[in-house]
Amino acid sequence: MEIFTPRKLKFKAWNQEEKLLMRLNSIDCNRGELFKKNHILLQFTGMLDKQEEEIYEMDILLKGNVKYLVRWDEVNTGWCYSLASVPENYKPLLAKEAAEFIRLKSYFED
Repeated sequence: MEIFTPRKLKFKAWNQEEKLLMRLNSIDCNRGELFKKNHILLQFTGMLDKQEEEIYEMDILLKGNVKYLVRWDEVNTGWCYSLASVPENYKPLLAKEAAEFIRLKSYFED
């Protein structure tokens, strides 16, 4: 019985200088912390939307005409979503719920 299956850790990054969302060829690591100079790293949540698009941290999701924001919840240590206009009120994001949304764009592309 296998108790551990490694998962892929995927990232996109917002290039702060070029104002572009991009996939990276490499990420630097210092003492276990990942970083890329002048970039904001955005982690893949492991979930897919209704159209089977990957959902990343700080993505804006659409359900009906309502926009939601995906982010990491430090307190409950899990992915969550909230109304894009009211980020303080958030709920855990589960795979079943994620499949009901459509990924619109990244928060940084707004």
